[in-house]
Amino acid sequence: MVEENQSADQIILFYGDGCPHCTIVEEYIKENSIGDKISFAQKEVCYNQNNAKKLGAKAKICGLPTDSIGVPFLWDGEKCLIGDQDIINFFKQKTNG
Repeated sequence: MVEENQSADQIILFYGDGCPHCTIVEEYIKENSIGDKISFAQKEVCYNQNNAKKLGAKAKICGLPTDSIGVPFLWDGEKCLIGDQDIINFFKQKTNG
């Protein structure tokens, strides 16, 4: 469990208000109490330019084109995950492992 806590501060879920795939991830998080099991930040990027810049910086680290990044987007401290299924699978692994 110590390992999870060390990386927990680095996990960031970027989302957009009104994004249907983001809603799927948000519902999964609520239904499975993921926030109680894993510490992570959530940052809205459609209306918050600072968060959008942070998203771009994480995408750049992963070698992704920063001008066409979609949400939901998860930074796990080392790599980028894009799309509801990959992010849900990440949370499943973290909580069941």
